[in-house]
Amino acid sequence: MSSEVLPASLETPSVERQPGVSEGEEEGRKPRLDAGTEPLSKRQMKKLLKQTQWEEQRELRKEKRKEKRKRKKLERQCQLESSSDGSDRKRIRRHAVHSSLRLVIDCSFDDLMVLKDIKKLHKQIQRCYAENRRASHPVQFYLTSHGGQLKKNMNENDKGWVNWKDIHIKAEHYSELIKKEELVYLTSDSPNVLKDLDESKAYVIGGLVDHNHHKGLTFRQASSYGIEHAQLPLADFVKMNSRKVLAVNHVFEIILEFLETRDWQEAFFTILPQRKGAVPAHKACESSPQDQQSQPEGRDSSNEGEHCRNHPDSPQKEEQGPQSSPVSPVSPVPQ
Repeated sequence: MSSEVLPASLETPSVERQPGVSEGEEEGRKPRLDAGTEPLSKRQMKKLLKQTQWEEQRELRKEKRKEKRKRKKLERQCQLESSSDGSDRKRIRRHAVHSSLRLVIDCSFDDLMVLKDIKKLHKQIQRCYAENRRASHPVQFYLTSHGGQLKKNMNENDKGWVNWKDIHIKAEHYSELIKKEELVYLTSDSPNVLKDLDESKAYVIGGLVDHNHHKGLTFRQASSYGIEHAQLPLADFVKMNSRKVLAVNHVFEIILEFLETRDWQEAFFTILPQRKGAVPAHKACESSPQDQQSQPEGRDSSNEGEHCRNHPDSPQKEEQGPQSSPVSPVSPVPQ
């Protein structure tokens, strides 16, 4: 057979390569776009680059974690060797004076929270447990209505909770476990201000992290159950520039601190985060006249120093502002 000759118009044109560039390198420079795909945006390219860097540095991060663990282990050993007076945590724990006061975290609001807030509540409960274990006056710690999303999250992310000590974790509601006359629900909507702690009582903290979407819920619940309610005396001792919202663990820790010092102001200023901008209430009152004089004309200064004039029994209106940490819905105690 005679070989057929292709027409000149169908011959593949030759492509000139740049000098010094191999065929493989030239192919690598060409944009590889599959059929039906769009080029990556700058944001996608940055994200892809960060992911690549993260993967490349995996081993480096692993080594750093190992070094950190070794360093902490050595520090602990040095502390144990140098503490001849027996001041390590375990020995302190043996000399702790247990309080008969009961602190209850009410977890009956599981269906009102999304998973993100359930995880925040879980972390707050972990903090409460840890602080109570090392406190000089640990309380009788109760976790009630334990179930649903919270229990599932704890099973998945903190399986050791089943071995926690000095804590009563119950599926029942707190009203089924403790007598009505012994209960005091801590809620900022209560007109009653807590002046002291009665160690024969059980104080209930609402385990609800919902960014104030259900304001007044715990107060209504306490009223419907016919149990006593009160708010922490925050307005009597503290003036804050930020929102007066405390996380569950902050309320828990303030009560632990008060049991040790019997001083509300010291308890508040020991526990409150610095970002809250807290100052003693009496100092805020003293500076308020100067603040009013320095205000521009036409500005209404009638609300300045309101915390000094009004009795804290009437609930304070919340200030608006961004939340920077897991918080419960109202202040000074969670609902």
